[in-house]
Amino acid sequence: MSDQTMLKVERLTKTYRAAGGPLTVLREVSFELEAGASLAVVGPSGSGKTTLLGLCAGLDRPTSGNVVLAGKPIGALDEDKRALVRNAHVGFMFQNFQLVPTLTALENVLVPLELAGKGGLSTEVAGRELLERVGLADRRDHYPVQLSGGEQQRVALARAFMNSPKILFCDEPTGNLDGDTAQAMIELIFGLNRERRTTLVLVTHDHELAKRCHRIIRLKGGLVISDETV
Repeated sequence: MSDQTMLKVERLTKTYRAAGGPLTVLREVSFELEAGASLAVVGPSGSGKTTLLGLCAGLDRPTSGNVVLAGKPIGALDEDKRALVRNAHVGFMFQNFQLVPTLTALENVLVPLELAGKGGLSTEVAGRELLERVGLADRRDHYPVQLSGGEQQRVALARAFMNSPKILFCDEPTGNLDGDTAQAMIELIFGLNRERRTTLVLVTHDHELAKRCHRIIRLKGGLVISDETV
C-alpha cells in the first residue's frame, strides 16, 4: 500500500443471519483507491453496493477481510474506535439524508465538529460558508421539515464536508432529485472534490454520474464483475 493510497479493501466479505440460513451479500471484494481519485460503485439492486459503502466508511464490520482507511486498518476495530477514524477522515452522504429534525440547517451542518468538541465562532462561520457554497445561505435557520428534498440533500452535502474529510462516501446522491437539481448536486460534489482534493466514492444507478468518476466497479451478487478506469 503506497503513501498515496486512501482506501484499501482486502477480500471483504459480509454475511448476515437470515431465517433461511446465512446470507452473504459481499464476497471477497478487493480494490485500492488513490488519494484524490473518484470511484463509482454500480450494479443492480441487492448487489451489495450500499453494504460495501458502509463497510468502507466504518459504519459496520465485515465478516472477514479488512478495510484500510487513510492508512488505518479498521475492519477489526470496535464502534467507538471506528467512530474516531470516521470523524477524523470521513464524510458520508446518506441516501435518506439523516438530518436531525430538531436542528436547523446550520445546526445540522455543524454536528460533525460539535461531536468532536470543536464548536465555536470560527466553526459557525465555516458552516455558513458551506451553506452558501451549496446555495442555501438564506435557508440556514430552517428546519428539515421546512426544506425540500433537494435542499435537505444539499444540507447533507455541506455537513459531509464540514470536517474537511479526506474521503467522501455518497449513497445514491442524486437518487431522490429531479433532473436539474440532480445535475446541480453532481456539479457541487465534483467541484468540492476538485477544490479540496477529497477522495470520492459514489454508489449510483446513474450511468452518466458514474462516467464522471475516474474508475467504475460493477457488483453483481456481491462479487466484483468488472473494474475499469474511465
